[in-house]
Amino acid sequence: MTADRRESDRATIKRRMMDLVDELYPLPRSITGEGVRKTLRVLQRFIPLEVHEVATGTQVLDWTVPREWTIRDAYIKDATGHRIVDFNSSNLHVVGYSVPVHATMSLAELRPHLHSLPDRPSWIPYRTSYYHETWGFCLSHDQLLALDEGPFEVRIDSDLRDGHLTYGELVLPGETRDEILVSTHICHPSLANDNLSGIAVATFLAAELQHAPRRHTVRFLFAPGTIGSLTWLSLHEHDLRVRHGLVLAGVGDGGNLTYKRSRRGDADVDRAVQIALRDSGVAHTVQDFSPWGYDERQFNSPGFNLSVGSLMRTVHGTYPEYHTSADDLGFVRPDRLQESLETCRAVVGILEADRRYLNLSPKGEPALGRRGLYSPIGGSEAPVDRLAMLWVLNLSDGSHSLIDVAERSGLAFPAISDAARSLEKAGLLEARPG
Repeated sequence: MTADRRESDRATIKRRMMDLVDELYPLPRSITGEGVRKTLRVLQRFIPLEVHEVATGTQVLDWTVPREWTIRDAYIKDATGHRIVDFNSSNLHVVGYSVPVHATMSLAELRPHLHSLPDRPSWIPYRTSYYHETWGFCLSHDQLLALDEGPFEVRIDSDLRDGHLTYGELVLPGETRDEILVSTHICHPSLANDNLSGIAVATFLAAELQHAPRRHTVRFLFAPGTIGSLTWLSLHEHDLRVRHGLVLAGVGDGGNLTYKRSRRGDADVDRAVQIALRDSGVAHTVQDFSPWGYDERQFNSPGFNLSVGSLMRTVHGTYPEYHTSADDLGFVRPDRLQESLETCRAVVGILEADRRYLNLSPKGEPALGRRGLYSPIGGSEAPVDRLAMLWVLNLSDGSHSLIDVAERSGLAFPAISDAARSLEKAGLLEARPG
């Protein structure tokens, strides 16, 4: 493929990812409800997602699937009947999971139910109350300061009824049942980076991988945060085959890539991500695991202890736009989405190519020249491909993986895996099982 063609393809994918973010942005998502279903139906145009529904009241580990929340409309009207806060202009205006209310009240009565950001007076905060029945509105602080003493007509046209929790799943079978899990949360409403960026990158990664040969089975999980991953773990706890996992969240902002290691800290996925980031040359940060963040904390809980890390950009809660209306379509950058996708692609490629080999000619260096693996002209410094072969041969004692070789040599992983393939084809290496 020519450089021009590659760049054209990259531009097309960037545009399509941003188009997907734009289409999903207005949908009123929550941990349950029609907004999640509509989101998954959009994704089904790109990948063959299977949609699962789990009934209200189902016990999932130490939790219970909650009632389903439906919201149709919400507003605060002034004495003239003008909507001064309107759910139709921003679905962040309503505290998520608000119970229904329709009343006339003064500002003093209404004030305890209003949420704003005094330090960011033009932004609307994002607030939820999933497991405590209450109601509320979010508005800019400028709007709050402009309110008179009332009276106000206050209405939230919603209901909480027995229904279902909904999540999407795509399983791409491989040569083995050992799985690479890619998980992303789908419960946030109009927040572009958190987490439409993760949804877009996971969707386009899945679209690519479904047409590629696979050694591992690759599972994509699109689920509401916390309760969604807990539900999935509860349903699969007796047949978990996750060998490597990655949670994607906030991968579209302008910050550098950040990787949070799994609880184990030195799992193959941790090492694969660090090699991919090293090889890419992009600025990045690697953090140790902490039980705070997204669904990696459920997968890494001690009863499961799955090797699941988290890929993000600016860490959640450390940028002012986080969980506010400023996390809008302009906050997500197409080039950052593309870079995140390419990193995920590299990580999967490393995990797929990683093997342990046995050197079949271990006593001294084998004669690579007569096998067509060495340049006939010697005397110069060893090129990368020759050096990669020597490293692979030296460490292929059946106990070292290609990840080990890439780490120890400092050479790019593609050079190491290409060398291993060439040596195996020449009859000098034998892949070990496992």
